[in-house]
Amino acid sequence: METTSVTSKGRVTIPKPLRQQLGLRHGSKVEFVLVDGRVEMRVVSTPAGHPASGFGMLKSKRAAVPVDFRPAQLLARSGIGQRK
Repeated sequence: METTSVTSKGRVTIPKPLRQQLGLRHGSKVEFVLVDGRVEMRVVSTPAGHPASGFGMLKSKRAAVPVDFRPAQLLARSGIGQRK
């Protein structure tokens, strides 16, 4: 059993092993109930997990770059970097 302090705003930190065991993360909802003179905390909901990577999460107004895009071709067409 771990002990934690109550802050001046009435906040407490739930120990990490307990958060992990209950599946609590940012955005989780819990309720507190007074039962026979003690407080019980119950998990109401837990948000869906975050994807392992952020790929595809951002949207852009620009067109996608083709898979076969090669910047060297642009330089060759413009004449930049060629020896005289």
